[in-house]
Amino acid sequence: MGIFTSDDGTRLGYHRTGEGAPLVCLPGGPMLASDYLGDLGGLSAHRSLVLLDPRGAGASAVPADPASYRCDRQVSDVEALRVHLGLTHLDLVAHSAGASLALLYAARHPDRVGRLALVTPSPRPVGLEISDLDRRELAELRRDEPWFPDASAAFERIWSGDATEADWDAIEPFSHGRWDAARQAYCARMASDRNGDAARVYYSPGAFEPDAVRSAVAHLPAPVLLLAGGLDVGLPPKRAAEYAGLFPRAELAVQPGAGHFPWLDDPESFVATMAGFLR
Repeated sequence: MGIFTSDDGTRLGYHRTGEGAPLVCLPGGPMLASDYLGDLGGLSAHRSLVLLDPRGAGASAVPADPASYRCDRQVSDVEALRVHLGLTHLDLVAHSAGASLALLYAARHPDRVGRLALVTPSPRPVGLEISDLDRRELAELRRDEPWFPDASAAFERIWSGDATEADWDAIEPFSHGRWDAARQAYCARMASDRNGDAARVYYSPGAFEPDAVRSAVAHLPAPVLLLAGGLDVGLPPKRAAEYAGLFPRAELAVQPGAGHFPWLDDPESFVATMAGFLR
């Protein structure tokens, strides 16, 4: 584990695994400790993974100012890590809500990004609208799953505006290519590593302006990979194609049968795609 200090004095931790050139990994959640990423299905055989724990999570200290949990305020943490590692450019892989931070970093420091891999990224920072119909089409593909009736009913209540907190938990299987006992235990551990108070601040007003983010990434010189899950209701493949089209040098990879965590659903496919791009 390594420790460095951000510009506001907060001590931040990261975990390093594997050999080769550093690949900085930004976790999602938002505000999850990076443990859930593991070694990204074996990607550590190709690169040295530097997994950043966001402020207030994992090995990173709680900041003096809770407002600094906001996504844009954490851009300076990524830049401080780059300086700490002594790198001219960062190769970045970012998952889900972590991709929002990666995009804001790229918008502010386009000359510091070598390669950028966005894994099932959140559509929020670019204002990409995902309709209920988009999600319903993917959800219907899971009709033969034993958990489908309860999860589908919960989705219907969410779409109608009558959801309870339990309904949001009930649709969790739709985020995974498979929903067995091992995956359920994984999700339980992941939930315990999330800083809920920080997560509520992450996307608070002022974190970003989608039009400005779109304008910035339209001129990003770095190569970009957007890796989508073929079953991911968070970012359906056809919307992922629109997302990738926002960048001048982007490629889209859709991993069949994968949900929001593609390195868990098919590690070999995930690593082959990522290693090919990063090579």
